[in-house]
Amino acid sequence: MLNSKIEFVLNNKLISIKNLDTNTTVLNFLRNEKNLTGTKEGCASGDCGACTAVVGELKKNKIEYKSINTCITFLYTLNGKQLVTIEHLGNRSLHPVQKAMVDSDGSQCGFCTPGIVMSMYCMYENKVKPTNDNIDKYLSGNLCRCTGYIPIKKSIRNMYNYKKNKSDQKNIISLLKNINRNDIMIENNESRFFVHYNLKGLIKDYQKNNNSYLLVGGTDLALEVTKKRNNLKNIFYLGSNKELNFINIKNNKIHIGAATPISDIIPKLDKIYPTFSKMFERYGSEQIRNSASLGGNIGSASPIGDSLPVLIALNSQIVIQGKKQRTVSLDDYFISYRKTKLKKNEFIRSIKIPLFKKNVFKAFKISKRFDDDISSICGSFNFEIKNDKIKQVYIAYGGMAGVPKRAKACEKILKNKPLIIDTFIKAKDYLEKDFTPIGDMRASKEYRLEVAKNLLIKCFIEINTKKLTRVI
Repeated sequence: MLNSKIEFVLNNKLISIKNLDTNTTVLNFLRNEKNLTGTKEGCASGDCGACTAVVGELKKNKIEYKSINTCITFLYTLNGKQLVTIEHLGNRSLHPVQKAMVDSDGSQCGFCTPGIVMSMYCMYENKVKPTNDNIDKYLSGNLCRCTGYIPIKKSIRNMYNYKKNKSDQKNIISLLKNINRNDIMIENNESRFFVHYNLKGLIKDYQKNNNSYLLVGGTDLALEVTKKRNNLKNIFYLGSNKELNFINIKNNKIHIGAATPISDIIPKLDKIYPTFSKMFERYGSEQIRNSASLGGNIGSASPIGDSLPVLIALNSQIVIQGKKQRTVSLDDYFISYRKTKLKKNEFIRSIKIPLFKKNVFKAFKISKRFDDDISSICGSFNFEIKNDKIKQVYIAYGGMAGVPKRAKACEKILKNKPLIIDTFIKAKDYLEKDFTPIGDMRASKEYRLEVAKNLLIKCFIEINTKKLTRVI
């Protein structure tokens, strides 16, 4: 029998909820139901970080903390977790991150400050070393118009110098352990929200419900509520499903569960495909990476989804689950704009990425802003080279057509050719046969085509010189 309520720890108190609208966001719950107004609404789309709070999950008898955008996180995804808000930090006396912000003048107008402090809190509790790279990583989703970030960065570097208050973590762990982890179905005003902890229950209930929405990070889906004001009737949350959250290597492939957070994938990819890993650091903010998944990125079928051309160039496959299971090449998965081979009541179960151990692999993202921005164009290149000759090549682009796709005419010209600049100069013109890009607010069609050609040349230069080249 499905549970009809959720339980989670709000700061340090266990609460139970079952009668709120299934489309309620964590932000609206905090502000409207609990009067915890330190968490702000800035963009309602997961871009500015003013709404940042921290979620704690119990793993191996320890609480692991992750920052989230509460404006695009649905309330009923919190079952079994701890939600930490800015009010909890100064409950008895200032937390070290707050003291550091005060002493280093890290706040001016103050609107963005609670979100910034919560990102700092996440670093502090996870004992993240305050290097320049780590500071940039954790602050990438927090926008501030006043400070120029210098006093904020100074605060982060100094925060470990302050003594921490006595922790109530033992009590929190005890509360989390006692929360029921059975499958959940909340019903309110003819709308339903499902949380499944295993595949068997998910498959059964998903087959019975039509017009359903699959949810992991909500970076696209939540905007249907926060921007379009739509009411989503049947939401299936996959983020707690253990059988959809894994990373392992077998049969010379990386196998990734469709609901595995991007932030969990990055450390593995960094050792295998570092250029893919680095691209994910620009894919979205830390808050987004903590929530979003590869399955969600593929499922949205956006022609500018950052991971899609990369996965296609790596000759990846996806495992699709319906009543039965089937495997589809990602190159064949996309039919037309936002249309795929996913059939009714099917969902993506996992992704298989081959290990090209001897190949040269490159991925380049071009966007107006370096961090936390949608691509104007994304290019990915996978070369097998022997004796200075191109034996095999896979090239894929995003932002160049209604779907992410291979550049097969260009590949044909490159294959079995010598690895010299003349080969690439000739091949780049064949991109005009592969793509007829459109112009929009992010880039003109002429710009996209020219950049696509230049990325191919950039790829050759990096292969030839064994050095990275900067595109500005």
